[in-house]
Amino acid sequence: MQKTVLDLTVKSCEMISAQYALLKLTQQNPLPEMHAGQFVEVRVDNSSTTFLRRPISINNIDRDDNSLWLLIQVIGDGTKAMSKLQSGDIVNVILPLGNGFSWPKEKSKPLLLVGGGVGTAPMLYWGKLLREKGYNPMFLLGARSKKDLLQLADFATFGSVYTTTEDGSYGEKGYVTNHSVLTSESWQRIYVCGPKPMMMAVAKEAKLLNVGCEVSLENSMACGVGACLCCVEDTKKGHVCVCTEGPIFDTEKLKW
Repeated sequence: MQKTVLDLTVKSCEMISAQYALLKLTQQNPLPEMHAGQFVEVRVDNSSTTFLRRPISINNIDRDDNSLWLLIQVIGDGTKAMSKLQSGDIVNVILPLGNGFSWPKEKSKPLLLVGGGVGTAPMLYWGKLLREKGYNPMFLLGARSKKDLLQLADFATFGSVYTTTEDGSYGEKGYVTNHSVLTSESWQRIYVCGPKPMMMAVAKEAKLLNVGCEVSLENSMACGVGACLCCVEDTKKGHVCVCTEGPIFDTEKLKW
């Protein structure tokens, strides 16, 4: 897909929890085609300490109102500034960047989409696309506590939702790798995004189950085009830039 630099208009920006904001961007013309797993680089204009663009996963594309959804974890000056954007503000973005999740070969077996923390973001759009094509996506979402579980109602429109919380305040207590659903179904493929230890643990479980697994790496991607070399990952084929060769990788290609 061709990369494009666009000035998009803020449709809305809402804090959906204490640490997460949902930013919706639009423009007059239809948004370009974007695949689940890809990301955008956002220029932050209203933060004097933020000099580099911020890589943000595509959370959803709503074609009905021509909006791009970005789920933002507010952890620094740049993301804090983004969370304070107002309707009508202009945001400069480069999109779409990176590759996307690969389509499954068959529709008879269910697919498991696993997300932890802000890593749940790309799973919403992927689940939506899978459902539209007649696949059976199921979601396993993990967080520290109930207040950190995001967009549950949105996920539920595309498939069954299972949850874990570390404190046991919602769903099963523990980590996603401990959830009973992992071994209760015969999965065709597992897709994962979240903290690296979590992804490695799910990938290990997938291998034990003899199930193919793709992960969305969250290495620091300052430029998004393979120039800065901040996001290099050591794979079985050598060192590659996650922003151009990924962020989606089959775990068989990683040195995990």
